[in-house]
Amino acid sequence: MISEDRLKELEVLQEKFNYKFKDINIFNQSLTHKSYVNENISENLQDNERLEFLGDAVLSLVVSDYSINRFTDYSEGDLTKIRAAVVSEVNLSLMAREMDLGRFLLLGKGEEMTGGRDKSSLLANAFEAVIAAIYLDSGYKETFDVLIAILNDKIDKVAGYQLHRDFKSDLQEFIQNRQYSIPQYRVAMEFGPPHEKIFEVEVMIDGEVFGIGRGKTKKEAEQSAAQQVLEELQKA
Repeated sequence: MISEDRLKELEVLQEKFNYKFKDINIFNQSLTHKSYVNENISENLQDNERLEFLGDAVLSLVVSDYSINRFTDYSEGDLTKIRAAVVSEVNLSLMAREMDLGRFLLLGKGEEMTGGRDKSSLLANAFEAVIAAIYLDSGYKETFDVLIAILNDKIDKVAGYQLHRDFKSDLQEFIQNRQYSIPQYRVAMEFGPPHEKIFEVEVMIDGEVFGIGRGKTKKEAEQSAAQQVLEELQKA
């Protein structure tokens, strides 16, 4: 049984998503971290990890669906870059913070004490879990409408920025700020006939391979590799 105080909290968050749940219990579950479940066994609650799994897939589908119809002249590679940026942990955690999502999470005492309400990974996962809850509560069309109302400006911004972004320069700046050596790029392999060659490039930092990218040109492969490494380092 959800308390009256908790119901009032959930009402506030529903307004932020501009969505009214028919099943308030699944909404509450989407905000329930496993640490809370483990410390409150008598409440017989379920955590949000399975919902995170579903929400990740629903989010990717919605962004893909919107983008392929919105950007009709973009290539598959362009659309993939847009989706990757939008569904990244960095972007999802930023949106979760904008909604003050951390305030509404049910956390165990240990997670609370270690700053769980502002952990990027935890916030991004909870955002995905809420998406899954909306999907299970109302289906795809309603979820699409709710999400795009939140994401459309961000997707459009990413679409313009992402395609012209210099990931190599961004990675070098990120690395230098952390006092690593300058990233080095080397062609590891080449595939295909001369007129359809695919390059595979490795990014080396302090002599260690940090990432691999592929592209139709060496420059494209280097950018792909730099993007991969930058996104992984930003998660750490």
